[in-house]
Amino acid sequence: MLMLLTLFTVIALTGCKDRNEDTNDFDIAEKKIQIGLSFDSFVIERWQRDRDVFVSTAQDLGAEVNVQNANGDLEEQVSQIEYLIDKKMDVIVIIAVDSGACTEVLKKAKEAGIIVIAYDRLVRNANADLYISFDNEEVGRLMAETLVKDTPEGGNIITIFGPKTDHNVTLVEQGFNDVMEDSSLHIIYSVYAKQWLAEEAFNAVNAALAINPEIDGVLCGNDNLASQAVQALSENRLAGEVVVTGQDADLVACQRIVEGTQTMTVYKPVDKLAKAAAEYAVKLAKGQDIDILTTIDDGSYEVPYVKLEPIAVTKDNINEIIIEGGFQQEEDVYLNVAKSTEE
Repeated sequence: MLMLLTLFTVIALTGCKDRNEDTNDFDIAEKKIQIGLSFDSFVIERWQRDRDVFVSTAQDLGAEVNVQNANGDLEEQVSQIEYLIDKKMDVIVIIAVDSGACTEVLKKAKEAGIIVIAYDRLVRNANADLYISFDNEEVGRLMAETLVKDTPEGGNIITIFGPKTDHNVTLVEQGFNDVMEDSSLHIIYSVYAKQWLAEEAFNAVNAALAINPEIDGVLCGNDNLASQAVQALSENRLAGEVVVTGQDADLVACQRIVEGTQTMTVYKPVDKLAKAAAEYAVKLAKGQDIDILTTIDDGSYEVPYVKLEPIAVTKDNINEIIIEGGFQQEEDVYLNVAKSTEE
């Protein structure tokens, strides 16, 4: 009797152990990759699109995404990243408020074994596992080429770049200067818009016009800045008479292009960028080789760099690139333009 009882006990314990192992295996199989996505802000129209495509792609790949928005506040972004570290994210993807000031908190994330991806903006000296963006020097070159082509020889231009805390601004300016070295254009006023605030462009145009009313072109670091630059030009009865550049192919910028008040925008296929970033995040979290040979110097380290190509968009190719490409809808782009003008 004692032997039967002992045998029954061993079988019962063995059965329990198997069920526990099965449960643990199930839990491991069900554990999803956790990605923290930290945004500077959603002031710029495109960031909402980046968010939606990234989250959708990551979810399709079986990952969960925790989205944080710092609203342009550096301390808030640092605090949010520390929260993501405490939540033991597998990957943190950051659109940095300040390309230099986020370094230490990202090093802390890496020390915790978290993969770090710098999205669209390089973080200086952080040794990110991946930097994915567009060729920002080419963005600057495209803007400069438009100004050189469409303004008269020896013309006067204004430059309104984004904030120097955004490393992309440095790259855009380098590309711009590469083209401007061989041009006859005169930069009569230049400013770096704090936190990408659009009103900075409005004030810059008015300040420049007060110095010299003869303005031929305005470089705007993005379409949001261009919106207020055009507003200032309009109030001075110069809208449509001055070459204006932008970046991001925002809907209102596309509308201004077909209306004739903005000359060009730089289209960056953000859907492609966000989708690729999500795919790389999942691959890195799984320990898979992403096989990136191109690198960029972040100031201290060579960081793997995925570089996408931007496209200059004007009235001549907006239908082909923006509308036929599905980035904006035709009825939206031509909302304020009469049919006779469209044709």
